[in-house]
Amino acid sequence: MSTHPDLLSTDNSLLVVVDLQAKLSAAMPEPDAELMTANAGKLIEAAGRLNIPVLVTEQYPKGLGPTHASVVEKLPETAQVFEKTGFSCCAANGFNQALRDSQRQQIILVGQETHVCVLQTALELLHQGYQVHVAADGVCSRKAEHKLYALQRMQQHGAAITNYESVLFEWLRDAAHPDFKSLSSLLR
Repeated sequence: MSTHPDLLSTDNSLLVVVDLQAKLSAAMPEPDAELMTANAGKLIEAAGRLNIPVLVTEQYPKGLGPTHASVVEKLPETAQVFEKTGFSCCAANGFNQALRDSQRQQIILVGQETHVCVLQTALELLHQGYQVHVAADGVCSRKAEHKLYALQRMQQHGAAITNYESVLFEWLRDAAHPDFKSLSSLLR
């Protein structure tokens, strides 16, 4: 059976965690930041179990600190971390090479802020020919309307706006998947 080319697959996906730093999250509305961190964490955990590469960026870590500890503890050992001062992840030294080296074309984005770093990264990745999927419940901004407009803009340019559960179910594809039972706990 042939599947739709826009369905995510474990052998073609790569998860990008954009600036999930505690100091930056503290500037977000608390419920939004908690939801983003929890859902991003579920995708990170699933990616680790399914051998999906994970790239992490940190926006100006000297000022904004490192990636949130609850995120770091879920990262697979193979995750690569990139420091940046540019807003797009593509501006981080080594990031574009890591993407090319992965030979993956489906990029899933989570992180903050939706209307700045996530948006600029999505547009750059689309311009480079990647298929971009943004987990709407895994991103946030200080203002809800900024997130809304950014998601609309990304979608207008060809990004798929999705959610963490859809990503997980697309990675699994079937309840008979050997990891379905262990990963189903992430769906609660």
